[in-house]
Amino acid sequence: MNFKTIFKSLKNKDMRKRILAVVGILVAYRILAHIPVPLGDAATFKSAIDNLIQSTDFGGFINLISGGGLTNFSIILVGLSPYITSSIVMQLLTKAIPQLEELNNDGEVGRRKISQWTRIITVPLAILQSIAYIFILNQEVIAANTSAAADPTFGQWALSVTCMVAGSMLLMWLGELITEKGIGNGISMIIFCSIVSSFPRTLANLGQSLFDTSQGTLSLFGWLELPVNPTMFTIIACFGIGLIIVLYLLVKINEAQRIITINYAKRVHGNSAYGGIKSIMPIKLIAAGVVPVIFAVAFLSVPSFIGQLIQRGDPNSEIAKNLITWFSAPNANNFTGLTWESYIYPALYFILVVMFTYFYTSIVFNAQEIAENLQKQGGFIEGVRPGKQTEIHFKKTVNRLNLFGAFALGLIAMLPYIVDYITIVTLGYPLGLSISGTGLLIVVTVALENLRQINSRALMVTYDDYQ
Repeated sequence: MNFKTIFKSLKNKDMRKRILAVVGILVAYRILAHIPVPLGDAATFKSAIDNLIQSTDFGGFINLISGGGLTNFSIILVGLSPYITSSIVMQLLTKAIPQLEELNNDGEVGRRKISQWTRIITVPLAILQSIAYIFILNQEVIAANTSAAADPTFGQWALSVTCMVAGSMLLMWLGELITEKGIGNGISMIIFCSIVSSFPRTLANLGQSLFDTSQGTLSLFGWLELPVNPTMFTIIACFGIGLIIVLYLLVKINEAQRIITINYAKRVHGNSAYGGIKSIMPIKLIAAGVVPVIFAVAFLSVPSFIGQLIQRGDPNSEIAKNLITWFSAPNANNFTGLTWESYIYPALYFILVVMFTYFYTSIVFNAQEIAENLQKQGGFIEGVRPGKQTEIHFKKTVNRLNLFGAFALGLIAMLPYIVDYITIVTLGYPLGLSISGTGLLIVVTVALENLRQINSRALMVTYDDYQ
């Protein structure tokens, strides 16, 4: 990454316009995150949302990627989740349906059609999610014995759903506008901005705890007293060092890849010779990205949601209590680290992340298709016969990478629970981090990808300087 070239490209007027346009779009997005849905009393719904976020990890994850849209009960409450779901569904269907796979291989025209179908599917998904969110939140309000927003009229339902769907479509459009500027993926950048927006609140909470001197001050060698909490100073110092180490490891894991050398046979046509060259095929350590974590969170949220529905019908149901206790995400209120029930969710979370990593990697990396394409192009791996043997070689390589990559991804997703357990042992209470290991992985991945695209754009606009 050449930061000197990036800073040099800022002298270019077009580069400045692109960057300022992206910044303006992100500012508009943050403004949208504070426009409430026109349904009942916003404060009442906010209280219900806080309970929902604390009771399910999926609610917290949706709030994270929507940049607080769920907490603020804003019109972007649904966020980009319908578009992400639609993209994943179309990606799976492209691999499952031969006609779609053929259309995807037709080039830019085919991919544009699939992109258009993805947008169309996003609309009904956004409508369904909007209705589901309003229904769940309204039930939470009723359960809290609050009548401020109970029994909304059909007109209120229609207006609220329309606003939330419009907010989701607007976010999708803003993301595509950012992508058109050529300095980053718009959807990823909006999610990145959503996660980063929680940092100031976390820093403010840490600062408030750090300067709380009710339990004493920090003494430096007996000759200087600092007005800071000594316990929190030690925790924050250790946390900062640990964060630097984790970020370093995340960058290394995200960038790690296995390089396979591809040889191309030399072919002679008339007086011209083709091929006879070597190329490389990089295979990433974590080819599935953060999708397995999203699948795992969504899967684990279902039993807890079913338990809540059963409990509303029968408050004394043991099945409902067990489902809620076992499958609710550990947080600062319910994670004690002293009972075996506290470890059911983290253990299942880890197992599901590993399983979904293998599953999704098998979808995005088609060893048979890659082996067939190499054979058609006259490419081969040294010491491996083209065709079936090459396919087997790719599968073995990917499985070996997944063995480490899946466990690494699972440990990254488990970081908040590991930190909470450490703070329980040392302090007696969980720290309750506002950003999860998944959030850190998304931040690192998107930041690196955007830096690559900015660097490529910078090389283009400063190319004449190297003449």
